Amino acid sequence: MNKPASSKNNDLKQTDELRPAHWEQRSAQRVMEVGQDQILERSRKIVEAAYDLLDEAGLEGLTIRAVLTRTGLSRRAFYERFEGKDDLVLAVFEETIRKAVRFFTERVASMENPLDRLRLIVTFIVLGRGIQGEAYTDRRGAALSREHLRLAESRPADLKGALQPLIALIEQILADGMASGVVRQDDPQRLATLLYNLVSTTVHSELLTSENGQVDQATKKQLANDIWEFCRRAISENP
Repeated sequence: MNKPASSKNNDLKQTDELRPAHWEQRSAQRVMEVGQDQILERSRKIVEAAYDLLDEAGLEGLTIRAVLTRTGLSRRAFYERFEGKDDLVLAVFEETIRKAVRFFTERVASMENPLDRLRLIVTFIVLGRGIQGEAYTDRRGAALSREHLRLAESRPADLKGALQPLIALIEQILADGMASGVVRQDDPQRLATLLYNLVSTTVHSELLTSENGQVDQATKKQLANDIWEFCRRAISENP
């Protein structure tokens, strides 16, 4: 049975009164965006503090109390953003990977040969900040290596997600190499994962061995060359 016209008009009027006005929608959206910016700003502040603490004192120096002291934030503010220390370490790990991918993408953009691109990435992963030839103690690298091995067992899905941007970049370069005939035909994603696992496992072992001392640059450069040559032979169409 059809409703009388007056009843329909009343329904429409009530619906219109319940619906926020356009300016209200815009205002609410702005508040949400500003709120999100504030949340992310504090989250980034926490991650940056954790990054610096790992660099200064290694894993032992990274405590929630130390992070709060450095940032001036409350314990409540921390736990609103992170479940605990594992969550924070994963965030530091993911940000490290994202920064590396941005850096690698810029550096390889002008290189035509996919093998040259891969060599640069492998070399930088092995040498780390030692690419400049400076003496250093890589406490942060050793700490993240130790946590990488632990998180691979306790939170494999989260660790895989953190690594994905780097593996995806390697995969794309391998696919380019297959298309140009310099990389043997295979599943590029599988090959990228194998290549990353080989390089990262070796780097983890080296970092943990030299955790509390200065890195020998000559030895590390030779290691970078050896790892690359091994990778080149494994992926090349004509090794």
